[in-house]
Amino acid sequence: MSLNKKSVDDFNAKGKRVLVRCDFNVPLKDGVITDETRIVAALPTIKKLLNDGAKVILCSHLGKVKEGPNEKESLAPVAKRLSEKLGKEVVFVSDYNVTGEAATNAVNAMKEGDVVLLQNTRFRGKEETKPQDAGEAFAKELADLADDYVCDAFGSAHRAHASVAVVTKYISAKGGVNAVGYLMQKEIDFLGNAVENPVRPFVAILGGAKVADKLNVINNLLEKCDTLIIGGGMAFTFLKAKGYEIGNSLVDDEKLDYCKEMMAKADKLGKQLLLPIDTTIAAGFPNPIDAEIEVSVVDADKIPADKEGLDIGPKTAELYANAVKNAKTVVWNGPMGVFENPTLAKGTIAVAKALAETDATTIIGGGDSAAACNQLGFADKMSHISTGGGASLEFLEGKELPGVYAADDK
Repeated sequence: MSLNKKSVDDFNAKGKRVLVRCDFNVPLKDGVITDETRIVAALPTIKKLLNDGAKVILCSHLGKVKEGPNEKESLAPVAKRLSEKLGKEVVFVSDYNVTGEAATNAVNAMKEGDVVLLQNTRFRGKEETKPQDAGEAFAKELADLADDYVCDAFGSAHRAHASVAVVTKYISAKGGVNAVGYLMQKEIDFLGNAVENPVRPFVAILGGAKVADKLNVINNLLEKCDTLIIGGGMAFTFLKAKGYEIGNSLVDDEKLDYCKEMMAKADKLGKQLLLPIDTTIAAGFPNPIDAEIEVSVVDADKIPADKEGLDIGPKTAELYANAVKNAKTVVWNGPMGVFENPTLAKGTIAVAKALAETDATTIIGGGDSAAACNQLGFADKMSHISTGGGASLEFLEGKELPGVYAADDK
């Protein structure tokens, strides 16, 4: 799946109006950006286009916009921060219509090397609809502002939204190019190659709360990897499927048969499927999540009926770390326990540390695992941390992502 898509290096943007779909869905507190990772990640593509002499028109969503357009979810703070990062003014079109007269006027006034940022795409209310009725008019209006289109928003690539996938149809109709940016290219290279063409041994680590969220990922990865490691809340459904007493631990009783099937599939394919051999337990879930909590460690088949498992135990941490030692490719999605609590973060830390110390290509599949790596200080030791939680999961499932698929082939 190293998809042969046109990138920003494959066309000449000089003098062209280039619409770039970024992922500026940054966390805001009282109008201040608290984490600018996504802004920094977008800079290489933007700078490349500016250096080529393009007129760069940026668009992105921010937040869920449940209450309709509002200043709290405006992209104004992003425009300000981007101006500082680029060392030049980013003209912000604050119009809630996104592609109205204000946007047209701003684009018409552009010179080569200028940057315009449109308002939050979700303010139009046509962004988050299903593919067949995704805002066609909105997509066409976006395309009308530009000559070419670059998608650099991997975090939104799994959604067939107007500004992600539908817009490409109208760019193509006018003879324009649809390419991917550097960030998208990196995601395709790392995740695509890990799944389709891994250097072996290939170890996949899956954690997180629910088996249901990872059904297709487990199934797909079992066929691709050499060892599959299961941790987090989802491990208890597997343990119960083995006939173990799991007390009050998180369980999805409807997925017990599925877990049995997956264990049988691993046996049949000769793959190693590793489950916890010991568990860190407590009387209940910490409330608040980072509260002090009294824990003990028991074997995975000896969880008392009135206790629940909240992290893997030390023997399991060692087992999992050893499994990673000789790997050449490791993909990790989902923490090993309630990592937000210092007492229950030990399993996740052990796995992150094992990944940091291996020579393997280490790929973190966005979401909570990315948050855990950042929070626990291991981010700079990983080969690649995906910028998309949902998108990277769907990639690992082997699904086609609309935002990737819509780009032109080379």
